Amino acid sequence: MGRRKKYVVQLTNAQREELTSMLHKGEHKSRKLNRARVLLLSDQGKLDREISEIVGVTEQTVRNIQKRFLTEGPESSLTEKPRPGAPRKLDSKGEAFAIAIACSDPPEGRATWTMQMIADKLVELKYVESISDEAVRLRLKKKR
Repeated sequence: MGRRKKYVVQLTNAQREELTSMLHKGEHKSRKLNRARVLLLSDQGKLDREISEIVGVTEQTVRNIQKRFLTEGPESSLTEKPRPGAPRKLDSKGEAFAIAIACSDPPEGRATWTMQMIADKLVELKYVESISDEAVRLRLKKKR
C-alpha cells in the first residue's frame, strides 16, 4: 500500500493541453519542461517517488512543484523565482577606495599595483574583512 500524497494536483483540461503542448514544442528551458512533466504525472495520480524517478529530480522537488501549483497557481509552479545571489563584497565606497589605491603610487620596489596587493590593502585598511583579488578585478573591470 502506497503513502498518501501530501499535495494532490488536479489539472483542468486546458492546463493539461497547455502543458502537453509545451512538452511537444520543446521551446522552453529543460527545468521548466521538467516542472511541466511533474505536474502532468502528478495529475495522472503517480506517486512522488515514481515521478522523481521518471523526471530525474528529488522527491522534495516534486513536492515543492506540487505545493507551488496548489498555493501560487500553475504559472508560478513552472517558473523560477529570482535568486538574489551573494551580496557584493565592495560597495561603491569600496570601489572608490580600490580605484584610489590602483591610481596611487605603487609600493617601494613595485612598478604597478597587482589585484592581490589592492585586495590586501583593502583588508589592511579594514575596509573589508576579506576579499579575493578576483573580486577586486571584477569590480574594477566594471568601472572601466
